[in-house]
Amino acid sequence: MAGPSVLLAYLIGGVIAFIIMRALGEMSVNNPQASSFSRYAQDYLGPMAGYITGWTYCFEILIVAIADVTAFGIYMGVWFPEVPHWIWVLSVVLIIGAINLMSVKVFGELEFWFSFFKVATIIIMIAAGIGIIIWGIGNGGQPTGIHNLWSNGGFFSHGVMGMIFVAAAGDVRLRRY
Repeated sequence: MAGPSVLLAYLIGGVIAFIIMRALGEMSVNNPQASSFSRYAQDYLGPMAGYITGWTYCFEILIVAIADVTAFGIYMGVWFPEVPHWIWVLSVVLIIGAINLMSVKVFGELEFWFSFFKVATIIIMIAAGIGIIIWGIGNGGQPTGIHNLWSNGGFFSHGVMGMIFVAAAGDVRLRRY
C-alpha cells in the first residue's frame, strides 16, 4: 500500500523529466539537426558517448517492445486462458508491423486516435480517482478523503529521520577491516 509520499515521488520525477525535456529543447534550438538525441551526446561529449547513447537507446527500445508484447499476452491470458500467450504476442507484432508499413497519412491518423484514446483514458482515470476520494465509491468501508494525506503521519509516517538516515547512508563507504 502506498502512502502520500507517492505524490511527492511523482512530483520529483515530473520535475526531473521537465528539466531534461527543457534541456533537450534548448539543445535542439541551439543546434538544429535532422538526427537523434544521441547526436547531442556526440557533439557535446564526444563520438564514443554518442555511439554508446545510440546503441543503449536501441537496446532499450527492443527490450521495452518485448516487455510490452509479453505483457499484452499475459493480460489477454487473464480473460482468455485457453488461448496460448504466443498467439497474442504474434498478433500484436503483426498488427504493429502492419501499421508501420502503411502510408504516412494513415500512420499519422492512427497515432492521433491512439493518443486521443490515451489522453481520454487518463482523464477518465483522474475523474474516477476524484470520485472515489470524494464519494467513497468502492472503498470497502475504508475511510477516504483528502485528510488521509496528513493523517497517520502524512508524508513521513515514521518521521523525517528515516529520510535523513537513507540520505546519510549514501555517503557511507564500505570499509574492509
